[in-house]
Amino acid sequence: MRHGHTGKVRSCPNQSKAHIRMRTLRILTLPSALLAAVLLLAGCTPAPPPAPPANQAADASLLAKLGLANLDGGHLVESLDAIPLAERPEGVATSITAREVTVTDDQGRTEEVALPADSIYVSAAPYLSQTHDCYYHSPTGCVGELRNAEIDVTVTNAATGEIVLTESTRTFDNGFVGLWLPRDIEARITITHAGKTATSIVSTIGDDAQTCVTTLKLA
Repeated sequence: MRHGHTGKVRSCPNQSKAHIRMRTLRILTLPSALLAAVLLLAGCTPAPPPAPPANQAADASLLAKLGLANLDGGHLVESLDAIPLAERPEGVATSITAREVTVTDDQGRTEEVALPADSIYVSAAPYLSQTHDCYYHSPTGCVGELRNAEIDVTVTNAATGEIVLTESTRTFDNGFVGLWLPRDIEARITITHAGKTATSIVSTIGDDAQTCVTTLKLA
């Protein structure tokens, strides 16, 4: 699998709504106040929809309706991040934390899928002039400036200098690149595009580790 600024969670500008349907590991009907608290932890996500009546039955799996029913957490976040902007379904909020990906639909139903225990998915958006605040990445809400851009990425352990990852790749249509990084390190991310370079450090330590890096200004 391959394809992260501080201050928890601001909303992304120009975000689109998402309507993603997913396989049920667990479906929770949350009261409005609790649902709002959960989704406010997600960077770049729209305001949460009102919760449905407590007796409203969940009819079908969100993941199944999206065609993502058989994916594990790792492949699920990659698939969500790769959705073209024009194909983002409406009415679903998504959030990636250090431990899980959470999806909530417009009826207030929530599904959570665990991510790998030994690595963390960090999404980084290099930029030239326009960025936004973000802490937890929303693969169906965040939009970076450099969409579908060719980039070179190097990640090192900031403490030891050891190279963790190096690759030439392309940002997703949402302007982000997804990076699988080891847990429990301070990672130095360096991205080069069109002769310009940006560097930022992100911690992958703890369950509240940052998963969205939007401070990579190319110069």
